[in-house]
Amino acid sequence: MSEGRLADRAYTRIVAIINEDGLQIGDRLPSEAQLAQTFGISRTVVREALVRLASDGITEARRGAGSYVKRRPSERLGAHMPMSDLSATLGTYEVRFVLEAEAARLAAMRRSSEQMGEIERALAGLRTALLSSGPAHDEDWGLHRAIALATSNPAFLATFDHLHDDVDRILKAGVDISRSRPPAAIEAMISEHEMIVDAIRAQDAEGAALAMRWHLSQGRKRLMP
Repeated sequence: MSEGRLADRAYTRIVAIINEDGLQIGDRLPSEAQLAQTFGISRTVVREALVRLASDGITEARRGAGSYVKRRPSERLGAHMPMSDLSATLGTYEVRFVLEAEAARLAAMRRSSEQMGEIERALAGLRTALLSSGPAHDEDWGLHRAIALATSNPAFLATFDHLHDDVDRILKAGVDISRSRPPAAIEAMISEHEMIVDAIRAQDAEGAALAMRWHLSQGRKRLMP
């Protein structure tokens, strides 16, 4: 088995330790050496898993002191994806930060009036869906896809569509988790999308890219309690 696959398994098992052992935010994880011994794998593979967990905002490394729990994945995530897929699914955020921030920037520069109209309609549809009690992931996907389309570069759309299955699971989970919280969580989702669309409308390229990155970073945080 490749080191990448072993790291995926180690990532999943570390998340299981956090959840099943009831570790709380601020609690210290077992050391790299202990985890390697428990899992029967090398410390190099454990270190790779911990780097991914830190990148996803679940753990944080403290120099000379080991790794600590930073956020606990929401238990509701399990209704949308197997925990064994968590590493790969959250890993799409790293791609989306690059892909969608640049797509928003280019959309602000290049969008036609017709494409702006499509983005506006997609935003209105998403707002209505989020304020209802029904699903909203298709409308969320539709808005992000309309922005990719407005780049006028087919490669952005093809790459974004390739991520559909993983992004779709994240969008479903994000809405579900947010609806289990106070209304401010859904209001924040709407506001973040409005900021992106406002910047594209104003043809503020850098503002659109920053708004998209902020939205994606907040979206990843929403998957944690």
